[in-house]
Amino acid sequence: MGESTKNKVLLIGWDAADWKVIMPLIKQGKMPTLAKFISEGTYGKIQTLDPPLSPMLWTSMATGYRADKHGILGFIEPLADNSGVRPVTSTSRKVRAIWNILHNQGKKSNVVGWWPSNPAEPINGVMVSNLYQLANKPISEKWEMPDGTVHPKSMEDVLKEFRVHPQELTGNHLVPFISNLKKIDTTKDKRVSSVAKTLANAASIHAASTYLQRETDWDFMAIYHDAIDHFCHSAMKFHPPQRPGIPDDLYDNYKGVVEAGYMFHDMMLDRTLSMVDDNTTVVIVSDHGFHSDHLRPRYLIKEPAAPAQEHSPFGIFCVRGPGIKKAEVIHGASVLDVTPTLLTLFDLPVGKNMEGKPLVQIFENPIEPKYIDDWEKVEGDFGMHDKSFVDDPWAEQEAMQQLIELGYIEAPNENTANRIETSKNESQYYLSRNLIDAKKFPKAIEVLEPLVDNNPREIRYGQRLAFCYLSTNKLKKCRLLIDQLKEIQKQIEAEEKELSEDEIKKKKQSFIREAELPNYLKYIEGLLFMKVNKWVKALKLLNQVSEKVPNNIDVHLNIGKACLHRQLWDDAQSAFIMALSIDDTNSVAHHGLGISLLRRGVFEAALDEFFLALETNYAYPSAHYHIGETLVRLNKYKEAEQAFKAAVSLAPGMTKGHKWLADLYQNELSDPQKAKVHLDFLSNNIKGEIIIVSGLPRSGTSMMMQILSAGGLDILTDKKRTPDDNNPRGYFEYEPVKKLMIDKSWLPQAKGKVVKVIAQLIPYLPSNFNYKIVFMRRPMDEVLKSQQVMLGKEKDVKSKAFPSGLNNAFQKQLNRVDEWIESQANIDVININYKDIISSPENELESLVSFLDKPLEIDKLKSAIDKKLYRNKS
Repeated sequence: MGESTKNKVLLIGWDAADWKVIMPLIKQGKMPTLAKFISEGTYGKIQTLDPPLSPMLWTSMATGYRADKHGILGFIEPLADNSGVRPVTSTSRKVRAIWNILHNQGKKSNVVGWWPSNPAEPINGVMVSNLYQLANKPISEKWEMPDGTVHPKSMEDVLKEFRVHPQELTGNHLVPFISNLKKIDTTKDKRVSSVAKTLANAASIHAASTYLQRETDWDFMAIYHDAIDHFCHSAMKFHPPQRPGIPDDLYDNYKGVVEAGYMFHDMMLDRTLSMVDDNTTVVIVSDHGFHSDHLRPRYLIKEPAAPAQEHSPFGIFCVRGPGIKKAEVIHGASVLDVTPTLLTLFDLPVGKNMEGKPLVQIFENPIEPKYIDDWEKVEGDFGMHDKSFVDDPWAEQEAMQQLIELGYIEAPNENTANRIETSKNESQYYLSRNLIDAKKFPKAIEVLEPLVDNNPREIRYGQRLAFCYLSTNKLKKCRLLIDQLKEIQKQIEAEEKELSEDEIKKKKQSFIREAELPNYLKYIEGLLFMKVNKWVKALKLLNQVSEKVPNNIDVHLNIGKACLHRQLWDDAQSAFIMALSIDDTNSVAHHGLGISLLRRGVFEAALDEFFLALETNYAYPSAHYHIGETLVRLNKYKEAEQAFKAAVSLAPGMTKGHKWLADLYQNELSDPQKAKVHLDFLSNNIKGEIIIVSGLPRSGTSMMMQILSAGGLDILTDKKRTPDDNNPRGYFEYEPVKKLMIDKSWLPQAKGKVVKVIAQLIPYLPSNFNYKIVFMRRPMDEVLKSQQVMLGKEKDVKSKAFPSGLNNAFQKQLNRVDEWIESQANIDVININYKDIISSPENELESLVSFLDKPLEIDKLKSAIDKKLYRNKS
């Protein structure tokens, strides 16, 4: 019956499968089936969602929606009668899955083991729920299947015979996984029974799926295996290489479990693929990966669903079939993209409101996906349970609570009530993480604020809320909450000091204290300092976090970002290299590393990094821009043109890209017509030009402001700082300039005017203005002398007792500013030597007038120069 030649789609789910484990096994010839499969199709990494909890992720994969829309919020939910909690069920899903849509379109589906799929839905085809393979009784007792395990019910008697009970397995079945099986006392070491249960469950799913694949007619089939995830959770700690703290005997006993688990899946895949024809498209996917190398956590933070901390952010995706590219690598796939891609394979429209996208890059020929506004609004039969079954479990919980308060039913006992409350809190916490992952921060705040109010000592709730405040620029709320959480942490630590060692172990608070609380709080506080441009404080905290939590990629990325802002190119390079050691495909890390190399003049290596960033994210305007800038440095103007064109096509408002193109066409490529296009864009979009007078304090900036004022230029000053003995002719300052790092709202007032900005603030100038910078240069010893006199420290000047390191510090700052200015397409600069403009002003002033391109009279400019005020000379 399964021999139809019509186009079919087979979806195979391997929970937690990871390329980091698979690729070495393929090279060793231990997964030949998958090796052949990817050579005949397209493959790559697939991005998971946060939190990486399997019921939420597999539901996202089957629907194209995140958890806030599909309604599966974790592993458990309260029972409708308030008597306890239950595993999540299919009736809690709020949206239609791929098999429901196919049912509506007259197609037959077989779904085996999907999580969660119990109770099985009445689809056109067969559904075997995720309870099918579970053996909860010894083999001596009758092994019944719960109601709703299989649809249609007529298939129950056939399918229950394919189940494998763990106690049916013999030593011969287990030795490939545990080579030292005979040496293990299985009455004491429960790991053997865990491996047996996982293996039996996988065999049950495989037997049922191959039977349905062979004996039924189907258009779509979905098979879900959780065995890799279970093998990894039980034995990844023993996976080679042996880590410190792992006992030799346990390592020897269980080091082969994970590898054998993958090889077993390859064998099952071989049988499954042997029963599909050339018209069947096969997709193999995992919901997340599993840390298998140096990124394996040393401990798990104590919280519900703690094992998810072992999951890595990238799973596997591979597809083979008619019209699919061969031996091709795909980038940028997400678990949300699976259902839109499946719909496209069936030539069915994708819901415009689905949060994933069809992976059209897998097809040999260009394809235009079809779209529909919303599959949820389509009327008809979708093979779902009757509406009476599909009540929100949290709504049921609230209804039951009201009945309790009214006295109609008895309240549950305290332990049950705690379990229900914990279940509800954790589900809301997972929902908030899902919203944060989607950058829906206001909605996450709505979820988290009552959660934090009701559970103030659950610090991880508060941490997420602080991050949301930070992400929505509610900086005062963020600061206040961080301080409150610090105080709560101090209270917890003080309470722990009163506990005995046994009590501490029982509570496992030490895990929380060491791994999570101070470090994540420091991380958020570091991000807060970055937000307000306090880069030194930010780096101090972030570096402390990286020492304690070395495997968090976001920490290293933000260290790199902070170092780039401070122009610490070597430190930035180190941070981005660390990030790439965690995820070698991270486009942000490659881009950041490229920038650090570019600023150090290592152009060819910088180019390599920018191109690597584009491999995983071609729609990255800044990477294209920096490729263009690097190519200009290499005098490869034609190639630079193409890079800048790509940048502005992806980000049409990127003024610096247009400025570079205009400059290239004018000066290097001799194409005035093309130059005019970009010059016209700039004239229409650049908000105007500002003249900046800059330099170190006491380098002659006030004198230059006086010169330009004498020439008749419009000066932006509030005159709040009045003349004094150090500057008898005035400072010409504007108070808001001091806050340029965090407030740029005053800049439109400077349009067409002259404003003084000290050198250290220059890199904070926004890119939507053109700037002409008059940069004052003065010998460093004179600058330091003048500053000390201004501070009333004449004695230090006489003894030359300047603060240690000031000379080098200021020089490094100037170097960074110079490098930054050089990289900006919207800035022109002229350097004016303070000594020269005083000793021979005509030459310097002529250059200045030419640079400013203003009708200024040299004599008027010269009148502002008072040689008597040249004090504190070298």
